[in-house]
Amino acid sequence: MDDAVRELGLRLYDLVRSVRFLRQRRADERPAVPPGLVGMLLQIDQLSSGCHAQELAQRTRLDPSTVSRSVAALAAHNLIERRPDPADKRASLLAITPAGRAALAGTYSWYGEVLERALADWTPGEVDALSAALDRFTRDIDVALGNNDKLEAAR
Repeated sequence: MDDAVRELGLRLYDLVRSVRFLRQRRADERPAVPPGLVGMLLQIDQLSSGCHAQELAQRTRLDPSTVSRSVAALAAHNLIERRPDPADKRASLLAITPAGRAALAGTYSWYGEVLERALADWTPGEVDALSAALDRFTRDIDVALGNNDKLEAAR
């Protein structure tokens, strides 16, 4: 293995560890959204017209049973609601509630404050370069793992 690739692997390990710590601190300081559910709530919010759990599983690349448990937890916390699907009376659409929007806004605010502190000594160009590199990296990982078809469908 190339030394540069090995070093990148170590830095990625550090990044994942930092992200875990960040998520735990957010959960401790802003517990309105239970740990591990911010991403799911964000996905539902991005689909403003509502979505089916199956669509959510495809977008998040998670097992439907995992999505089902997450949806149940979000609904139990009144962060989302199930609405009848007008096109299919047997199905439900998932939609974010006003409480969910408020919790998500608080979460965005908290993450924004932390990122602003962390990047206080960075130039705007450095922040833009990191953002662009991370975007390219995540897309290239998806291609390398053969998930590019699912990725394009999710966008």
